[in-house]
Amino acid sequence: MTQDYEATTHILTRDDWLAKASEEILEPELPIIDPHHHLWDRLGPYFADELLADLTSGHNIRKTVFIQCRYGYREDGPTDLKPVGETEFVVGIAEECARKRPDIGACDGIVAHANLLLGDAVQPVLDAHKEAAKGRLRGIRHYTASGGDRFSGAVPNSPLRLMYDDAFRKGFGHLAANGLTYDAWLYHPQIPDFTDLARAFPDTTMILDHLGGPLGIGPYRGKGDEVFAEWKGYMQDLAGCPNVIIKLGGLAMDVNGFDLHLEPLPPSSGECARLWRPYIENAIELFGADRCMFESNFPVDKGAVSYPVVWNAFKRIAAGASDAEKASLFHDTAARVYRL
Repeated sequence: MTQDYEATTHILTRDDWLAKASEEILEPELPIIDPHHHLWDRLGPYFADELLADLTSGHNIRKTVFIQCRYGYREDGPTDLKPVGETEFVVGIAEECARKRPDIGACDGIVAHANLLLGDAVQPVLDAHKEAAKGRLRGIRHYTASGGDRFSGAVPNSPLRLMYDDAFRKGFGHLAANGLTYDAWLYHPQIPDFTDLARAFPDTTMILDHLGGPLGIGPYRGKGDEVFAEWKGYMQDLAGCPNVIIKLGGLAMDVNGFDLHLEPLPPSSGECARLWRPYIENAIELFGADRCMFESNFPVDKGAVSYPVVWNAFKRIAAGASDAEKASLFHDTAARVYRL
């Protein structure tokens, strides 16, 4: 089986529009690890300077984790090893950031892509990533997001039952042995598939990105209550898998249907907190703070919200948490899971 990706669409970042919303930074001393961001030049560059501008915009960002996004691949050589070019590219950005801001561990962790459908043949790819990463490799992400028959417009729209594929699972079995975690990008109807995978590989630390991708467009538009109820039921079942960690964020993407980018003014942190609170609070209640971590998902979410505002929103949602819970949600869970 091969996997065919469609071109992912993103909301255009409009810096002039984002600049219309300015807020005082809440709890500016709270240490933060941003465990989920990308680097690319889609819809404008987001490299070392742009990343550092966000990381130094007011919140106390200590370290970050880069997550694969199909950028910087090798242009020649074996197809299976082309994603190693992305790791090489990110190491270069990390070293540039370290020269400019040695006090911030930008891209201290890298989650790379390896085609798990290679089965046992994925091992040389993992070895190549390890060598290229210069000690920064922490995990692998292989897209599994699929809309199936109901949502043909989904991107990347992977094969629907990819997580059950025998070759995929054989490749997946190499992660724990290599000390690597697994990040998953999927949509909420696929959470039961992820749960089955987590039960099959209890020794692999598995991170569910973007709260499991609750959908709000296509056939799901206008059905927020139904989507939330379905999502919550799936998450209750998933919570029984102790090897699963949840990333709290990624809800500013167009697929979630909140349409923040369509408003005349950018959203405030209060508005974001109001919209995202039901998902985030329920995830924390189900999994506990020590199995949850806030994420920026930048620059993808930057199409709808600025970096200072997105972290202010998370701080508003976590306002009632204890100091220990806040430490886990904003820093310690990410530090433990990604060994930072």
